[in-house]
Amino acid sequence: MTRTILFYEEHFIRFYREQDQKVKDKIQYVLELIKQVDRIPEKFLKHLTGTEGLYEIRIEYQSNIYRIFCCFDEGKLVILFNGFQKKTQKTPKNEIERGIELMNKYFQQKK
Repeated sequence: MTRTILFYEEHFIRFYREQDQKVKDKIQYVLELIKQVDRIPEKFLKHLTGTEGLYEIRIEYQSNIYRIFCCFDEGKLVILFNGFQKKTQKTPKNEIERGIELMNKYFQQKK
């Protein structure tokens, strides 16, 4: 199974460009895994509880934690929204809200 990864607007691209090369390599690795692997381990991709269809791609490098929001569309597409570096145990509410907002906007524009 291969999934197609789409980038919605420039949100992910901007986040990606700000990272150093080692973090970019790790992001690439996890994205390749999501493209290729049928059942992605929760360590790398997790549905956000209390959201309708919003997932977070989970990347850890050294002691840093990064999150990239995405959703599935028509079964195979993964749309990448905002990315950020996590500073606390809990994912910031404003980042989740932003992810939901971008996801809703994506589906609205698609209609």
